[in-house]
Amino acid sequence: MSKKQDSFYYNNFISCAEYSCKAVHLLKNILTDFNPDEISSKMDEIHDIEHKADDTKHEMTDKLAKAFITPIEREDIIELSHHIDDVTDKVEEVLIRVYINNVKAIPQEALQLLDIVCRCCEEVEDLLREFADFKHSKRLRDKIIAINTLEEEADALYISSMRKLHTEDNDVLHIIAWSEIYSYMEKCADACEHVADTVGSVVMKNS
Repeated sequence: MSKKQDSFYYNNFISCAEYSCKAVHLLKNILTDFNPDEISSKMDEIHDIEHKADDTKHEMTDKLAKAFITPIEREDIIELSHHIDDVTDKVEEVLIRVYINNVKAIPQEALQLLDIVCRCCEEVEDLLREFADFKHSKRLRDKIIAINTLEEEADALYISSMRKLHTEDNDVLHIIAWSEIYSYMEKCADACEHVADTVGSVVMKNS
């Protein structure tokens, strides 16, 4: 298989990860300068990013359906593509939950958790830029570890935020709303870790 054909797959992974970063940075901007009256239009913006990510993923599956030889196993390409796409989906789900629950203000803990998610997404994009050269890369292992560490940070902050929510807040609707939103933020970090773990698995199988 030619290098050009190989590069299509790796470049597609990177493009999908770029959309994840665009989505999470947009989400961070929305929640940092939060205006409840603008939430509907902002949902359209983030959905447009998610839609473009889906189109990019579909380019991958179309190419894969016609390919005779692939740079790594088909199942690994499909799994990795799915996990990258899942990051963008989960980011959009956070904003959907903010909208559904009619949120009027954003607690500091949410912005702190979202900051970790942003760093996770950035590390995923960086990881996938290294992935094409996985047989020679000196940075790949460190990138995987960095994502795993950030996911652990997200877990810890998720637990402390949920604890505070359930011990210091007496508004039942507020507790229900933010329990759901925090859960989806934590799922974003989990999705990033799934990308890293899949990359690690591919490296192990092809080393």
